[in-house]
Amino acid sequence: MVQKYQSPVRVYKHPFELIMAAYERRFPTCPLIPMFVASDTVNEYRSEDGAIHVIERRCKLDIDAPRLLKKIAGVDYVYFVQKNSLNRRERTLHIEAYNETFSNRVIINEHCSYTVHPDNEDWTCFEQSASLDIKSFFGFESTVEKIAMKQYTSNIKKGKEIIEYYLKQLEEEGITFVPRWTPPVACKSESSTSHPRRPVSPAINIPESATKEGLSNKEILNTSSSPSEPTAGTPDDKLDADYIKRYLGDLTPMQESCLIRLRQWLQETHKGKIPKDEHILRFLRARDFNIDKAREILCQSLTWRKQHQVDYILDTWNPPQVLQDYYAGGWHHHDKDGRPLYVLRLGQMDTKGLVRALGEEALLRYVLSINEEGLRRCEENTKVFGRPISSWTCLVDLEGLNMRHLWRPGVKALLRIIEVVEANYPETLGRLLILRAPRVFPVLWTLVSPFIDDNTRKKFLIYAGNDYQGPGGLLDYIDKEIIPDFLGGECMCEVPEGGLVPKSLYRTAEELENEDIKLWTETIYQSASVFKGAPHEVLIQIVDASSVITWDFDVCKGDIVFNIFHSKRAPQPPKKDSLGAHSITSPGGNNVQLIDKVWQLGRDYSMVESPLICKEGESVQGSHVTRWPGFYILQWKFHSMPACATTNLPRVDDVLASLQVSSHKCKVMYYTEVIGSEDFRGSMTSLESSHSGFSQLSAATTSSSQSHSSSMISR
Repeated sequence: MVQKYQSPVRVYKHPFELIMAAYERRFPTCPLIPMFVASDTVNEYRSEDGAIHVIERRCKLDIDAPRLLKKIAGVDYVYFVQKNSLNRRERTLHIEAYNETFSNRVIINEHCSYTVHPDNEDWTCFEQSASLDIKSFFGFESTVEKIAMKQYTSNIKKGKEIIEYYLKQLEEEGITFVPRWTPPVACKSESSTSHPRRPVSPAINIPESATKEGLSNKEILNTSSSPSEPTAGTPDDKLDADYIKRYLGDLTPMQESCLIRLRQWLQETHKGKIPKDEHILRFLRARDFNIDKAREILCQSLTWRKQHQVDYILDTWNPPQVLQDYYAGGWHHHDKDGRPLYVLRLGQMDTKGLVRALGEEALLRYVLSINEEGLRRCEENTKVFGRPISSWTCLVDLEGLNMRHLWRPGVKALLRIIEVVEANYPETLGRLLILRAPRVFPVLWTLVSPFIDDNTRKKFLIYAGNDYQGPGGLLDYIDKEIIPDFLGGECMCEVPEGGLVPKSLYRTAEELENEDIKLWTETIYQSASVFKGAPHEVLIQIVDASSVITWDFDVCKGDIVFNIFHSKRAPQPPKKDSLGAHSITSPGGNNVQLIDKVWQLGRDYSMVESPLICKEGESVQGSHVTRWPGFYILQWKFHSMPACATTNLPRVDDVLASLQVSSHKCKVMYYTEVIGSEDFRGSMTSLESSHSGFSQLSAATTSSSQSHSSSMISR
């Protein structure tokens, strides 16, 4: 397995030239890195004007590994080759390093760069990325991987300290300023044109042949990029270490790397609009920073949020009066750590009455609105307290809990709520204080605990009777002046007292079922399955030419081809028989075909846009300005990989790709709307339209305010 690392941007508030003077003091040895034994220069080049300096060193490392492993490997030291390409004109240093020892068994590559800060030319930015691929190592592959990652992360932590150590050393010697490079008199006319400051970029090696030809760094970047190197992004797409510490907390180097890599993947997949960094980090923490697992649950959650319009729940959904009167919960100040505090008087709440009066879905929606409010309060408290606050504390008072709370439909509703919250709001609960737990509580705990994540369960503190008033109790977590009055404190708590819901408010099972369906079908999005040989099609009738057809869809599974056709003839409505070709149903959504098999393209209907291939996980928005009245058909079609042009046999890659989509089935979630051209305020785009993210969780963050594209949909 290949291990990868990507650093955030680390900022030194010193000019580039001074940083370079400090950096050079690391050679030929560095006492701050004991494993760095020695380094020898093996190749060096300087351009005539002195702007370009390329130096290649062979570095000797004494790896901290078990003696037995060194004996088996037959080496005492490991050798690396490091190539530094300094461009004083552009004020950049690019570093490339790779292992010479065991290069046929272990492949290690590292790219680093020192560049000028894009917003302050007197500051210097540093980035690094690395990869480790262990092919084989005498049966000790796992051990070698652990040793390598431990050594690497240790050196990463020391990196900034080392530069600061040598900066201090320079200061003690009276060196606090190093002049910028200026061209010799003979070269001034040649380099009189100003060079724009380059944004922070990943490390790119400057080929020695290019420097000999006197190419500028900008020209080199345009000619030397390769698919294996990191792709340069805009400065606003990057996270710097100071931002991470201020808004996200103290992360280990590998945790920072996981966050940045998952964020980059989302940017590439969703074309610029991604969730906030805090939200991405929650899902990584929930899966112990396993990128693949975190990515899977995050994408599922983002799709769920969009489908059910969770982003708008605080603005568009008003809780029924029954909830406002009888749901005994509410926000109450904050705990000692600055976390928002939510108080729930579960023992005083008539769960049976609420379920009978409102139904399971209304209760779930209310809990979701509480969680959305919690996210908002965490952001506010982060600003107020000046430190990262990403979770809240929940205080649950069980005084009054009895067997009526174990009513089966009520427990079922509770388990459903726990399941949805665990899947979509991981790592948002900082601490759960359960007070005055009665004898019946172990029964309830036995029912619900299997549905609670292990990491979440560790945050539960349970107190029986008045134990919460003693040592290790409530005062350890909440300031005395805000302890609610019903728990013996002096602070008036405005949380409703609950009470029995009048039976006159109960509704029949049929009414509740209809209400539940209404709540979760209010979404504007529809789901559809796309099968091989059975596309899904949507008919749109246009009366007024120059109308605008808009669409917004997510490819939830598989790869599809999106088309838009026009026909003067009205397609026949799909047949209702479940076995017919026109009506294929599946648990994941419906499949409707409108274009008759006897229709001929170019005679019965025409293609009005070029087909657009959409990959799994993409979110696509766009519009089409109609030229003629008639019938337009939006089509989502299964994407079959083309066979090799020189043979009728499919390629191996094509076969493997087709196997990834089980049963040749894809799934899309879509929304379409027709509006008059005079009402359309977006750009008139074609199918090659903007790709966007899933939800309003992608609102701009402090460091990425420019990297989010706006929706093209008119709503």
